[in-house]
Amino acid sequence: MTSFIIKAHEGRAIPEQWKTEPDCPFCQIIRDDAPAYRLYENDQVIAFLDILPLRPGHILVVPKTHYSRVSELPPEFAAAVGAAVSKVAHALTEALENTALNVVCNQDYAQAVPHVHYHIIPAPTAADIAKSSPSKVDHRVEPLSQKEMHRLEFEARDGLDDGAARILVAKIRAHL
Repeated sequence: MTSFIIKAHEGRAIPEQWKTEPDCPFCQIIRDDAPAYRLYENDQVIAFLDILPLRPGHILVVPKTHYSRVSELPPEFAAAVGAAVSKVAHALTEALENTALNVVCNQDYAQAVPHVHYHIIPAPTAADIAKSSPSKVDHRVEPLSQKEMHRLEFEARDGLDDGAARILVAKIRAHL
C-alpha cells in the first residue's frame, strides 16, 4: 500500500507552503531529486532510512517544509511529524520484534543536516553490546540480561540531581 501512496505523489508540484532549500539533502529527497529508501509519506511528512545508520532500522522522519529548528516548525507540521514518528516507530518495533527505541530530534547542537528531522533508532540488543564491548562480555557463556545491557549502556552517563532538575523545570515552565 505504501508504494501505491508514493506513486500517487510522483511528479506533482510542491505546495507553496513548503519552504525548500536547493542544497538541503532532505529537501532534495522530498523533491525526489535524491534517492532514499522511503518508508512512509503523506502530504506533510516523509520517513526514510538513514544512509549512515547507527543501527539497522535507523529511520529519519522529516517534515516536507524546510525549517532548521524544531522550535520554529509550524504547529500543523509539528503535529504531522509527531503522528508519523508514532506510526513509523510502531511499524519498526513490529518489524524488528524489539520495542526498545531511541527517538531523537537535535536542534543546532549535533544537527548534521539543518532541516528538522527525528531519528528513530532501535536500541541495541545484547548481541550489539557484546560486539561493541567484547572485553566486558567475552568471558560470559550466557547472553547479557536486559539489566546488564542497561548498565553497560548507562555507565558513562551522569544523572541529573534533584536540585538541578527543579531549577531546569522552573526555567522551562517560565517559557510555556
